[in-house]
Amino acid sequence: MKKFSVLILALSSIFASCDSSNNKTEDSKKAKPNIILVLADDMGYGDIGVYGSEISTPNIDKLAKEGVQYTNFHVSAACSPSRAMLMTGVDNHRAGIGNLVEIQADNQFGKAGYEGYLNDDVVSVATRLKDGGYHTYMVGKWHLGRTETKIPFARGFEKSFALMESGADNWVEQSYFPLNKEVHYFEDNKQVSLPTENYFSSNYYTDKIMSYIDSGKDDGKPFFAYVAYQAVHYPHQAPKEFIDKYNGVYDNGWKHARINRLEKQKELGIVSKEASLNFDNAATTEPGWKFSDWESLSDNEKSFNARRMQSYAGMADNMDYNIGRITEHLKEIGEYDNTIIIFLSDNGADPNQLSQNPAFKDWYKENYTYSTIEDYEGDYSKLGLKGSFSDYGPNWASASNTPNSYYKMFSTEGGIRVPFMVWYPKSIQAGRITNDFAFIKDIVPTMLEVAGIENTGDKYNGKKIYPITGKSIGAL
Repeated sequence: MKKFSVLILALSSIFASCDSSNNKTEDSKKAKPNIILVLADDMGYGDIGVYGSEISTPNIDKLAKEGVQYTNFHVSAACSPSRAMLMTGVDNHRAGIGNLVEIQADNQFGKAGYEGYLNDDVVSVATRLKDGGYHTYMVGKWHLGRTETKIPFARGFEKSFALMESGADNWVEQSYFPLNKEVHYFEDNKQVSLPTENYFSSNYYTDKIMSYIDSGKDDGKPFFAYVAYQAVHYPHQAPKEFIDKYNGVYDNGWKHARINRLEKQKELGIVSKEASLNFDNAATTEPGWKFSDWESLSDNEKSFNARRMQSYAGMADNMDYNIGRITEHLKEIGEYDNTIIIFLSDNGADPNQLSQNPAFKDWYKENYTYSTIEDYEGDYSKLGLKGSFSDYGPNWASASNTPNSYYKMFSTEGGIRVPFMVWYPKSIQAGRITNDFAFIKDIVPTMLEVAGIENTGDKYNGKKIYPITGKSIGAL
């Protein structure tokens, strides 16, 4: 495999004068880069402009165009296993997240590797960076344990505002899923409630992370900020102006979108000119999955389904807008040129239509004003807004995952191949696209290396642990 060292070699001159021990001088602390790790939820490979999308994502595109963009980056097929590896650099089974706790099989409960939370046999990257002289901040979805000893505050984050469950409504404090009767938010070590007014998840998380960054900006210490947006996990919701922006864009249907995205990907050079699409993604009998030819739908069904994809696009667009708010804030506080930003998704697009699942329909009727096509009575202007539950099904998920086949929860590229990019204007040569293979476990050792913090192997502070098994992308 061709050696790829764009990040570490570029940074080597910056860190040459830094003491690699934990006893840092004030000068070496200031020389170290801040690190912002942005995680999208259930975002397909083709959902970003630089990966072929029609969705407006100028701020994410800028990270790729001014940094390095990966076309061959892989994760787990499900969210919390990916998050466990992202936080530790260790295999998710060893970290305690062998499966999503919500769907574990009966023979997995109580078994080692299936604890359902980040166990004590691994050390989080937040702990390592905090001990190495960094401020550590986190906002968004955690999904790695929800008792007081398992929350972000207990795993190395000095400031955090986090959702414990797999997801939630983006407008109000409410579960999106009947198996979770309620949702839990913690700020630092205290359980809290959401604001009852002017709350939307991505906007609020962005406000929080900027306030955390500001709280330590004058003491000379670098910061690590983990921003785990709920976007674009269902319910697909966004402020109306973001959804309306895509009026008419999806009126020709999912096959048209998938074909157009592939052509754009070929133009961008991120897939082979000979690549072709698989439209046979229907090999499933899952309840609530309905595969349809667009032209077989009624005009009413077409309008409903187009608006569903608009809600998804609006949610992605809003996340991009908030990433832009963060980068502008870095400029305002003088940290723009000394911050590394890493962006990725935790897995591919999700095809499930929970509100159409016969086992769940009654729950959605009771908890959402709008959850099925019948609820809107032909007026879909409320779709994606407060009180609506919106998902988009396997056909649009297939478009999201272009050019890959299948989806989240499948060990195919539609489940495990996702967007990934690294931006650092001080050192990374702009505009590099690489097809080198990388895996989510590789992010932790990369962050430690650029931070000048020792990888301590199978011990940490005298305690035996599972060692990091990811490899720094600077040494691939």
